[in-house]
Amino acid sequence: MRNRLMASIGIVVFGVALSAQKAYKAPRTPWGDPDISGNYTNKYEQGTPFERPRELDGRLLKDIDGPALKKILEDRQKTSIERAPFNGGDPSGLIGGPAEFRDNNEIVKGSSAWFVVDPPDGKIPAQVPEAAARIRALPRNGSSFSNGPFNSFTDFSLYDRCITRGFPGSMLPAIYGDSYQIIQGQGWVGIRYEMIHETRIIPLDSHPHPGKSIHLEMGDARGHWDGDTLVVETTNFKARSAYRNADPDTLKLTERFTRTSPTRLDWKVTVDDPHTWVSPWAFAVPLTVNNDEPVYEYACHEGNYAVRNMLSATRAEDKAAGK
Repeated sequence: MRNRLMASIGIVVFGVALSAQKAYKAPRTPWGDPDISGNYTNKYEQGTPFERPRELDGRLLKDIDGPALKKILEDRQKTSIERAPFNGGDPSGLIGGPAEFRDNNEIVKGSSAWFVVDPPDGKIPAQVPEAAARIRALPRNGSSFSNGPFNSFTDFSLYDRCITRGFPGSMLPAIYGDSYQIIQGQGWVGIRYEMIHETRIIPLDSHPHPGKSIHLEMGDARGHWDGDTLVVETTNFKARSAYRNADPDTLKLTERFTRTSPTRLDWKVTVDDPHTWVSPWAFAVPLTVNNDEPVYEYACHEGNYAVRNMLSATRAEDKAAGK
C-alpha cells in the first residue's frame, strides 16, 4: 500500500514538473491570432542600467537571479529614493518636478540586472570608424536641462519640443508616463505610448516597406506572427529621431513580443545598422500587465512654453550683456 502511495505521489510530482516545463500558451483573439493586447508598464525597470554596470563585470544575466537579483534591486531602490531630491539638480527638490511624479518607488519589482542581452557581455558593440564623423555633422540636439546656449528652438531636443521620443525610446522607462496599451485587430496591431502621446500602427501583411525617400519619426513598421511571437521589422527613420544617431537609411529594428505569462510580455529589440555599429546587438525589457494605470492623455504643452520662456530669457541676458 505504502509503495503504491509513494508511486502515485511520484507520478503527480513528475506530472507537475512536466507541466511547469511547458511554455505558456497565449490566449487567442476571436480571429485566431495570439492575444497580446492589454495595458502594460515597465516602470518597475526604472533603475535598470541599459548596459551591464561595472560592478557586475564578468557576470552573465542568466547567472543573476533569486537572492542575487533581489539584493541588486533593493540597493537600486534605496539609491533612487536617496537621490530623488536631487533629480532636478537642486538639493531642495524644487527644480525638475516633485519626486511624487516619478516612477521610482517600485524598483524592487524589477526583473532585470541590465537590458543589453546580445552580446553576452551586456555592452553595445563599438561604432564603425565612419560613424563618428557622420554623427558629429548632425545638428545639435540639446536639452532644456542643460545650460545652453539657446539661440533657436532647434537647440532643444524633440522630447523638449513635445514632438517625439523616437523609437524604440518611446517604450524605454522614463521618469514617468511608463504606461503602454497594445490593441489588436484583424491584420494589424496598434501600440499607444503614454509619454508624448505617440501611436504606432503595425500592419500584419506582406506589403514591402516604402521607398527610401519616405522617412518617419517612428519609422515604418511591418509585422508577422512567428508562432506565439509577434515579430515587427521597422525601417525608414528620420535622421533627427533615428535611434542613437544611427544612419536612418540603413537602420533596421526587429522587435519580438512574446507573452510568457498572464501578466508578462517580453519585448526584445535587435538593432542592426552596419553604418553605425560593427555588429548587430539586442536589448530586452519586460512589460508587466497593469490595468490600474492605463494610458492617460499626455497634453504636452510644458515643453512648448519652456522653449519660448528659455529663448526669451536668453535674449534678455544677451541684451543685458550688450550683445
